[in-house]
Amino acid sequence: MATFKVLVADPIHQQGIDLLKSQPEVAVDVKLRQTPEALAACIGEYDALIVRSETQVNAAVLGAGKRLQVVGRAGVGVDNIDVEEATRRGVAVVNAPTGNIVAAAEHTIALLLAMARNVPQADSSLKRGEWKRGQFTGVEVRNKVLGLIGLGRVGSEVARRALGLQMQVLAYDPYVSPDYAKRLGVALATIDEVLGKADFLSLHTPLTEDTRHLLGPKELARTKPGVRIINAARGALVDEGALREALDAGKVAGVALDVFTTEPPSPDHPLVGHAKVIVTPHLGASTVEAQAEVGREVAEQVLAVLRGQPARNTVNAPLVPPEVRSILAPYLAVAATLGKLAIQLVEGQLQSITLRYDGEIATHDTAILKAAALVGLLQPVSSERVNLVNAAWMADQRGLRIVEQKGPAPEQYTSLVSIEAQANDGAISLAGTHMRGETHIVQIRGYWLDLVPSVPYLLVIDHLDRPGMIGAVGTITGGHDINISFMEVGRYQTRGRAVMVLGLDDPVPDPVLAKIRSIPHITSAKVVRL
Repeated sequence: MATFKVLVADPIHQQGIDLLKSQPEVAVDVKLRQTPEALAACIGEYDALIVRSETQVNAAVLGAGKRLQVVGRAGVGVDNIDVEEATRRGVAVVNAPTGNIVAAAEHTIALLLAMARNVPQADSSLKRGEWKRGQFTGVEVRNKVLGLIGLGRVGSEVARRALGLQMQVLAYDPYVSPDYAKRLGVALATIDEVLGKADFLSLHTPLTEDTRHLLGPKELARTKPGVRIINAARGALVDEGALREALDAGKVAGVALDVFTTEPPSPDHPLVGHAKVIVTPHLGASTVEAQAEVGREVAEQVLAVLRGQPARNTVNAPLVPPEVRSILAPYLAVAATLGKLAIQLVEGQLQSITLRYDGEIATHDTAILKAAALVGLLQPVSSERVNLVNAAWMADQRGLRIVEQKGPAPEQYTSLVSIEAQANDGAISLAGTHMRGETHIVQIRGYWLDLVPSVPYLLVIDHLDRPGMIGAVGTITGGHDINISFMEVGRYQTRGRAVMVLGLDDPVPDPVLAKIRSIPHITSAKVVRL
């Protein structure tokens, strides 16, 4: 008799279904293209549900899944799954983000070569009965510089293939270690260096508020004349209007796009019909092998959850084990918040992370606190959802060195979590604790203070303690309708070095931040999004 029943509600590759059926404890039903109502009516008898992007796994479906332990998405995105409701009901959501890595990398190289040799344009010309060899003279990629913005898993695979083509690979990614890049054969550089030296420029970074329009008018102006640009990552990484202007001005020699800000693009899209642009309809993951790998991967993830094993690609965080919940659970938010602050405050190429646990929490297995800190650290810079299950693995994939230390209870607190992020341009240290039911940040750069990160933004200012500093900052923020929720100052001595932290209800535009940085005696000012 089968122990678990699995429902496959969308088409997945037969390899995934065969893997499930090969397990003696698993029974598999395939019922495709059901309405949410029909799915809700039958889901109650199943332990696992596998979908792609078509089936909507809403709150009603999850509520009806009385036996449901896991929902598997055969692919990356989980927009069709109510992850919050699944988490609330204790249902794990897993996906298959690695199966299409090679496919995406190979498609990037295909676009690069097709653009270098004008393959689509020449193909269309010849099919029109023309023979215009001189019009389609291309360029060799050998000895050319490929600039990568993003050296994650897809970017790394692109680099390996480009090196095989005898290209020089230059990459900007402040969240991978220099040792990892060196082993890969890639030279790390600043984004300005990559823009200025790349003959071919390829984007491989997640889409966040920081990376939206990563290539805008200013960045395109800094590129090497005649650069060729490939985007097979996310459409909104590029300001499409600015890219069209750079093409028309001759600054950019060619563009290859697999992704667009709006998909499918409109008929009057500024780039789709351009003679110097190659376009494909989001084909990065569209290979037979990738689909087979995705089907197999999602099946493996679902089986792991059903067997009570950790699933590497869990989208929502697992519950804290009951035996440690009362002691460690309050510090999960502390650790995650410290990680989120550290990654936004550190300057330069991230090299290592030191985590320290002092007091009562240090007497227990702190692996879950390490995972929580890494979730906070990596989530803002990752295209994938980072959780307590896969955080350590993702840090290892990026070549980050993690050091853990433990110590006795500090004088003021029962327990304390500290983090130091070391980069090539400096380090940032922070500490936090849990008091009165809330996370408290109690140390920044060695300065003791006490703040509750309960607002959307923190403005962290390093300065010399002088009369009028608080008023000068407040005048600027008030003049731009930026509301201050609270303010904390940490210092060693009167009129010495100090750190000022303002809790803000509103974002700080770049011009306003520039004004604050120009105040005398302020050495740095950074905004952290919480």
